[in-house]
Amino acid sequence: MWPAFWMLGDDIGSVEWPACGEMDIMESIGKTPSTNYGSIHGTGFIGEQIGTAYTLANGAKFGDGFHTFGILWSPKLIKYYVDSPTNVYATYTPSSLPKGAVWPFDTGKFFFILNVAVGGSWPGPPDSTTIFPQEMLIDYVRVYAEPAS
Repeated sequence: MWPAFWMLGDDIGSVEWPACGEMDIMESIGKTPSTNYGSIHGTGFIGEQIGTAYTLANGAKFGDGFHTFGILWSPKLIKYYVDSPTNVYATYTPSSLPKGAVWPFDTGKFFFILNVAVGGSWPGPPDSTTIFPQEMLIDYVRVYAEPAS
């Protein structure tokens, strides 16, 4: 299973992926239930090239309870956190990108996607250990904007 909470640039219809930019806020792979993956993708940096894993302590699993996954995002900075904005586990800026890559996250125009994929290139196909049915429970999605100065 591959549940995810992510964002794509709203210009995907005109510039296509990955030029529109992608921010993966929460990605979990069924084979690693204690780990959340946060990553960014764009022209010149696709795949798992710019991503960080956050693993819960003491063998806890994300599916055992509700957790808060978030990003603090401004035009030139993205911070990833789990359960509290003070629990930042990854920070990305334009200088995080490989040479020649383009930072697409300064437009401020992105939309959310919440989905559960069954199999895929990263987790692989379902097998005899895959449990069905599955569900992804979402309590809320919030978006905050910094107050204008």
